[in-house]
Amino acid sequence: MQVVKWCVNLTMGMVFLLSAVTGFFKFTLLVRAFGLSGVVLPIALMSDIHDWAGIALCFLVAVHLFLNRAWILSMTKKVLAGTAENP
Repeated sequence: MQVVKWCVNLTMGMVFLLSAVTGFFKFTLLVRAFGLSGVVLPIALMSDIHDWAGIALCFLVAVHLFLNRAWILSMTKKVLAGTAENP
């Protein structure tokens, strides 16, 4: 089960980076601020990749929450009961 969680988390991280990079290039103000306005980018393709990465990220977060539901429920009970440790 730990390998499955690791794979989901790794994939989630890569999809997040893909979404962040394509989002950066879609945000024209930032592109101009970094002096990349002369670079010709396939914005339509980037927009599609960004949208699909967002959908994939939503799915992966749902899987991540499902795989970690026992820990989430356990910690929620501890926090609400006031027995959670403070570092």
